[in-house]
Amino acid sequence: MPPDERASLGRTLTDAAAILAAAGIDTPRFDAELLLAAAAGADRASLYRGGVELDDAARKRLAEMVELRARRMPLAYIVGRREFFSLEIEVAPGVLIPRPETETLVIAALSRMRDRAGLRVLDLGCGSGAIAIALAVNAPQARYAACDLSEDALEIAAHNAARHGVVGRIEFRHADLFAPLDGAGEFGRFDLIVSNPPYIADVELAGLAPEIRDFEPRIALAGGADGLDFYRRLAGGLSAHLAPDGMVAVEVGAGQARQVAEILGGAELSEIALDRDLADVERVVRGVKPVG
Repeated sequence: MPPDERASLGRTLTDAAAILAAAGIDTPRFDAELLLAAAAGADRASLYRGGVELDDAARKRLAEMVELRARRMPLAYIVGRREFFSLEIEVAPGVLIPRPETETLVIAALSRMRDRAGLRVLDLGCGSGAIAIALAVNAPQARYAACDLSEDALEIAAHNAARHGVVGRIEFRHADLFAPLDGAGEFGRFDLIVSNPPYIADVELAGLAPEIRDFEPRIALAGGADGLDFYRRLAGGLSAHLAPDGMVAVEVGAGQARQVAEILGGAELSEIALDRDLADVERVVRGVKPVG
């Protein structure tokens, strides 16, 4: 890239970062780099290799993206994707953006699935499909069902499954928890149930970051008065839908692990265990249905 073009690109990045900083974005330069790369149809590393050129159309796209980010729209929604468990997952308004801490749930599930063939796995509230797809890619020997109450989310999840070559191994269903699964033949009972449910207490919603509060779907966030409504409903359906020796593993919010462990214990699960994420937060609660 000629020096004058590199200087122009640098000024564009500086100007974009300044707009984002003024809007209160915590990482304005990083976000500006990702937006510029996306506007140019490149990746962020290309900026440092001198492989990014901005024509008039790309500059217009960048200006629009920066405006959206300054309004606090999540970066993942603007660029249309988020990396999860080394997979690129399509996201859009209407689905929860996958978080790194949710990878702890995938790791817990895969540990249970190791050397076990033919398991029946259910992802409750699948959203973008990130969890079910990560499992299907890494444990192809299992059979999967994934449910969500949002038809928009299921459409995005199906796109993601096709993108990663697992569409034939995941059965997506429009469902509110277990209801449509009752009497569903072989898919009525599962060896592994996973979920990253809504777990934010209603009183805490107003205090969330604008990116979450104003843009991510409330249905995927709001967990009731104490944030634990979903876990209680889940526990009520385990006797009918979790096979003997089957495991349930759920993501929980910070400080909720012990309460959720009590809820699962009340559903007569044993081997209750807690897994910590990379920030040392108790992030996953799991339990096993006894045999007999």
